[in-house]
Amino acid sequence: MTLVAVLDYGSGNLHSASRALAATGVDVVLTSDASVALAADGLVVPGVGAFAACMAGLESVGGPAIIRERLASGRPVLGICVGHQALFELGSEHGVETAGVGVLPGVVERLDATRLPHMGWNRVDAADGSLLFDGVAGERFYFVHSYATRSFAPGDGVRVTWAEHEGDRFVAAVEAGALSSTQFHPEKSGEAGARLLRNWVAQIR
Repeated sequence: MTLVAVLDYGSGNLHSASRALAATGVDVVLTSDASVALAADGLVVPGVGAFAACMAGLESVGGPAIIRERLASGRPVLGICVGHQALFELGSEHGVETAGVGVLPGVVERLDATRLPHMGWNRVDAADGSLLFDGVAGERFYFVHSYATRSFAPGDGVRVTWAEHEGDRFVAAVEAGALSSTQFHPEKSGEAGARLLRNWVAQIR
């Protein structure tokens, strides 16, 4: 049976993500143990709240090293919401800059919009050839955030999915080899989100 580890580093939304993953038919373990997180077939890094707090929590359980080691050996990682944001080089919130895990280039910054947080259902512009969005490219997904990566120059072979809020374009999802991540919450996105999680799980089996 495929085992997916959900990294427990004190962030919220761990249990809803675990339940949504279990519904795909995999075994799910909620863990802060580095050996378990490294050995699992897939690792999910959820996250809600502030970038700096998320990074502090990740560092407390060795999360950045776990993520980097998994990716270096081609073992799948899925980041969700602030867990997605943490994968970038830098977070800038309220004038405070915090280093991220740094496996993706770019800065997480405040959206240029009058209505924040960006909360609710939104369509995305799925990347050509996306495996994550197979069968759900035209569907809506659930977002709740005020910050995002708005400028991103990916390397070769990286698929980037975009979305807009009040005309401000931002990264909604990334697929880069063993690394996948979404700014939105697939576990809160109904059947479209469930299909996206099944698509991810299909890649790690």
